[in-house]
Amino acid sequence: MTPGFRLPDVTFHTRIRDDSVDGPNPFRWEDKTTADYFAGKRVVLFALPGAFTPTCSTYQLPGYENGFDDFKALGIDDIYCLSVNDSFVMNKWAEWQGIKNIKVIPDGAGEFTRRVGMLVRKDNLGFGLRSWRYAAVVRDGVIEAWFEEPGLCDNHGEDPYGVSSPETVLKWLQDDARENAA
Repeated sequence: MTPGFRLPDVTFHTRIRDDSVDGPNPFRWEDKTTADYFAGKRVVLFALPGAFTPTCSTYQLPGYENGFDDFKALGIDDIYCLSVNDSFVMNKWAEWQGIKNIKVIPDGAGEFTRRVGMLVRKDNLGFGLRSWRYAAVVRDGVIEAWFEEPGLCDNHGEDPYGVSSPETVLKWLQDDARENAA
């Protein structure tokens, strides 16, 4: 992906809490589109191979959550975490992590991930199709900056992490703010 690329228009099948729903699982289905998430906003999107996995749960998601105020101070409206997991998994993972600021996007069928060129096979780990790890700064659905981990390929033997880290994206935003202020 390169700056200037418009994100693909897809529909995400989400589950949202609805207290009017009776029973032990008070959620209902709600379809959201790319425009629902990205139109009229400046956001950070980061994608990862899977909820509940070590790097994602220990570093990437908590790092963005803990740095949320720093991102907001630099003009970021929302931060989204996307994974090729269904809404049930993404919601439970966010709850388990105690996430309050980051919004999760379930790309259960991998359609968005495929259309941005980041869908990879992780059969070597028993995962099947998943997202390669990346992050982006997106303004009104258009990519401003792209942070892709090196080595994009199917069944990669490692899980590279650093280029898409919150620290890297935050530094880019700080540098961008300084350049635009000059």
